[in-house]
Amino acid sequence: MSRPHCLRCVFANSSRPLLPASPPHTRSILQNFPKRQHLHSSPTHRSRPSPKFPNVKASTLGLSAPNNATTTPANITSKSTVAVLPRYTPKELQTMKQTMSSAQFAALEAGEAAISPDDLLEQGAIRSDPMAIKYLDDFTEIRAVIDDPVRAPESNYDPNLRFKDDDEIADDLAGWVDSLEPDDPDPMKSFAEFEKRTRLTVGKPEAELDPRSYEAPEIPELTDSMTRSAVKNAAAGADGNDGASDPHMQRLMKQTGLRFEQIRRLRLKILNVHRVVNQTRMGKVQSMYYLTVAGNGNGMVGIGEGKSTEPEDAQRQSAANAIRNMVPVVRYEERTIFGFVTGKVGATELQLMTRPPGFGIRCQHLIYEICKCAGISDLAARVTRARNPMNTVKATMQALLSQRLPEEVARARGKKLVDVRKVYYGGLV
Repeated sequence: MSRPHCLRCVFANSSRPLLPASPPHTRSILQNFPKRQHLHSSPTHRSRPSPKFPNVKASTLGLSAPNNATTTPANITSKSTVAVLPRYTPKELQTMKQTMSSAQFAALEAGEAAISPDDLLEQGAIRSDPMAIKYLDDFTEIRAVIDDPVRAPESNYDPNLRFKDDDEIADDLAGWVDSLEPDDPDPMKSFAEFEKRTRLTVGKPEAELDPRSYEAPEIPELTDSMTRSAVKNAAAGADGNDGASDPHMQRLMKQTGLRFEQIRRLRLKILNVHRVVNQTRMGKVQSMYYLTVAGNGNGMVGIGEGKSTEPEDAQRQSAANAIRNMVPVVRYEERTIFGFVTGKVGATELQLMTRPPGFGIRCQHLIYEICKCAGISDLAARVTRARNPMNTVKATMQALLSQRLPEEVARARGKKLVDVRKVYYGGLV
């Protein structure tokens, strides 16, 4: 009794060797079946597709001789000297003798004699196809990346080099005015020459004209006139009022212990503004609500709220409360947070996640402004459930202040904390 054959085995080539061992009636049936073929209408694909660009052949590069020619030293020499690397002409040799020393010219001749034309053709063939590498170099040009830079001598360095102040520049200009002739037809030409020869620094002339180092000298100290203007601008407030003499500013300085200049340098940002209405027996009393964040951009951040019938008073109250409420926020490498933290205020829940350097602050605008004030540059955040602006700001502050430091975790577990970067890399990372 013969065993049944499946359709796949019938169409497969592996079933062909079983034909002689099969019964006669089975062999006659199997011989009528076609050979294995694809059971779909899509065209067959070539196993090795043809390249998109033609191949670079050795005959094209001159590395092999044609079929009807033989490679002889004479052919190699003539091809290499005429087509690929021609010999120096007498004029070129004369020019090199004038520009080079005798030792350099002798070394060049020795190098030319040591290289055989056979090696030049077989191993040093110069490609002429579009994909050829630019490996020919002009040694008459100095490349700053590869060659040693040509620096000025050490004697050109002047450690006492400094910029001219306003009085010295005014003296130079007064000297040029005194040197002008009364009947000078073109004073602008004289002024252009004055600009070219006038120096901007005090010290060695070669330290400015041909410097040993491109390090700029120190910035000059402020003159009396510049100091007076700077003090005047610092004494004036941001909105044009008395600034430090304002009683509210005086009170804020006493409460925080900060100077007026430090308070002016703080980063303030209004996060939320809306109108509120209080219903009383006398009627509806409208007020303005402000929510502000303040920070120094270096780990100190705080939020403050203010409400008043006048928008200016509400804004001033919120800014003052934000400055009073500033607290330190821990940062990892002074750019991101420690690990994964969460915060929840009301129906608003959010997650703050640490990120590698260069990631940036990828979150909504409220969390972004808080991170900018705190000096955090790499952070990712996700706000789930409600997105109330006030609750989002408060939940962000709650999450930033709930970070667990590695020192605290190690102390709680009774372990020792070791910075492996300083151990294995010597603090270079």
